[in-house]
Amino acid sequence: MARFVMEFERPLAELEEKLIALKALDIATTPELAAEIADLEREVERLRVTLYSALSPWEKVQVSRHPERPKTDDYVRGLFDDVVELRGDRAHADDQSMFTALATLAGRRVMVIGHNKGHSTKENVARNFGSPHPEGFRKAERAMRLAGRFGLPVVTFLDTAGASPGLEDEERGQAWAIARCLETLAGLPVPVVVAGIGEGGSGGALAIGFGDRMLMLEHSYYSVISPEMCAVILHKDAARAPESAAALSLTAADLLRLGIIDEVVPEPLGGAHREPDTVIAEVGLRIAAALDALAGDDRADLVERRYQRLRAIGVYNEAG
Repeated sequence: MARFVMEFERPLAELEEKLIALKALDIATTPELAAEIADLEREVERLRVTLYSALSPWEKVQVSRHPERPKTDDYVRGLFDDVVELRGDRAHADDQSMFTALATLAGRRVMVIGHNKGHSTKENVARNFGSPHPEGFRKAERAMRLAGRFGLPVVTFLDTAGASPGLEDEERGQAWAIARCLETLAGLPVPVVVAGIGEGGSGGALAIGFGDRMLMLEHSYYSVISPEMCAVILHKDAARAPESAAALSLTAADLLRLGIIDEVVPEPLGGAHREPDTVIAEVGLRIAAALDALAGDDRADLVERRYQRLRAIGVYNEAG
């Protein structure tokens, strides 16, 4: 299978391909190749460090969308035991773009909710590329209420470009379904830990994307709108998405600085897809630590602090 190459990686990919070709040659017959290979290896490593140590916001968005990046189901398989998936919204259908399940993390029973992208074209089509329909949000709301009823902490995974924007979605009450998720999360009397693992676009992400603790992978993003849609609305030109990404303060580092999230989980050089098992394990440790820290908190205090946390986001002025 051909390697997926992001736009900014092309100079690095060309060098890596040249290195692979040189290594395939017989060094025994051409000893001078050994020195050339060693020099090229150093150049590849230097360029890799240069590229990934100073990614722009738009480049980070590209990394967050990498098709080989670990998805919600990878985290579920890698971190949770005794997983019992919950399907359907009890009203219309089962939306595969939203995953909900009862599961056990480090000995603690929890409710897991997450956007569900696919690993192949067929899976992505079936899961609407991780963009939930109204029934997906209603399924998430049902899982939240179940968690509240039985005192189960909630763990959510964010990885969506946004809610599905189709006409049929609007006819089935998309905005209402998102609003009900937000209302339920705001008053949920159990700990809620949110993990941003890839994309975090618009109301589709926000519907399951706030709680008592929030962590994000280094190259994930979380924004009121995707860079492309922002560029279309403001500039009538999707090609200005890089400019919009820089203005939106959507990276994990930006959101930590603004006090919207609590911690950033570092990624290996090149992104989470380079060492998925390592990244998944680290995210699991951070989630478990957050749940431990929240375990003894009074339920009423949890809800009140969550409310105050939301109220503290952003600054506005009222003109007299």
